[in-house]
Amino acid sequence: MTSKAAAHSPVDKFTFGLWTVGWQARDPFGDATRPPLDPVEIVQRLAELGAYGVTFHDDDLIPFGSDDAARQQHIARFRKALAATGMKVPMATTNLFTHPVFKDGAFTSNDRAVRRFALRKVMRNLDLAVELGAETYVCWGGREGTEYDCSKDVRVALDRLREAFNVLGTYCKDRGYRIRFAIEPKPNEPRGDILLPTIGHALAFIDTLEHKELVGLNPEVGHEQMAGLNFVHGIAQALWHKKLFHIDLNGQRGIKYDQDLVFGHGDLVSAFFLVDLLESAGYDGPRHFDYKPSRTEDFEGVWASAAANMRMYRLLRDRAAKFQKDPEVVAAKRAARLPDLAQTTLAPGETCADLLRDRSAFETFDANAHGSRGCGFVRLHQLALEHLLGAR
Repeated sequence: MTSKAAAHSPVDKFTFGLWTVGWQARDPFGDATRPPLDPVEIVQRLAELGAYGVTFHDDDLIPFGSDDAARQQHIARFRKALAATGMKVPMATTNLFTHPVFKDGAFTSNDRAVRRFALRKVMRNLDLAVELGAETYVCWGGREGTEYDCSKDVRVALDRLREAFNVLGTYCKDRGYRIRFAIEPKPNEPRGDILLPTIGHALAFIDTLEHKELVGLNPEVGHEQMAGLNFVHGIAQALWHKKLFHIDLNGQRGIKYDQDLVFGHGDLVSAFFLVDLLESAGYDGPRHFDYKPSRTEDFEGVWASAAANMRMYRLLRDRAAKFQKDPEVVAAKRAARLPDLAQTTLAPGETCADLLRDRSAFETFDANAHGSRGCGFVRLHQLALEHLLGAR
């Protein structure tokens, strides 16, 4: 095992979930192709690869239904591994989707007793997350949805979802927990239609919450792309709202099932511009890889794929930095008038009356001349691709 000092890279903040490398590669059409992995081994191997931290669902670490004695044993082993490697736990979450009790949802189940059980399950794991130093608590509502429009009044379901976040926010405030919630949108799978399916839906929902300052987003590459949306645009808007609390990186190729490929192994161009945005915007949170090692791989392939995620991010970060510093790119941006977009449309102090008096804004404005000018976006994009390919 590597030493504590060399075990992780605080600069990169690369993190992985226990459920990622620990996935046994079972899918709806095939049995597992790999045996289970011990969480302690996962912590040790990720540390050796240079990861910064590890994340977990409660059931990843403590099997569902464990008694208190067994629970404490699992936690103690995990703590020991963290201490030995220097690995951090920046984020945790709760499994509200695997057990049959959640088949109709957790916070939005039609069964009130299930909703109350779900809240208690989250509260218990929140306590552990805070003890382990987590600063973010991700909430993925994978079962909060429907297959049949007649099965749930979505307006009432959103009431119950809001109630859950309000209760959990109050719980954390009452205990002085310094932890924030991050909603993870997804349009479908496993439910036919999941509530809060996109970044935009989640942002609108957050604005209705009692403790909205505690709730932000954990967008995932594949989830937005499953809906045919531009992930880079979505992240830009999350940053604009100051609600990007966490991010899940992986690869996806088009509108299909959630592939969870290695980051950059899907839409590589989008991955390049995503890294460029995160780095230029100064995002300082974890770069969390929520991927699944292909079921074609043995354990050697599992660890190779984990390392590939980190290498892909570093490569794209290096290419993006060179792209931004290239004098030709700087000139191309000027030619495309990108710097002009930062200039306010109305001058400081200018009023609507001033705008109406400015004849150059309308009466003498030459729409044909401005309309005939090229934008130069293709040239700029070509330069980006050349940097991505290492041709510059």
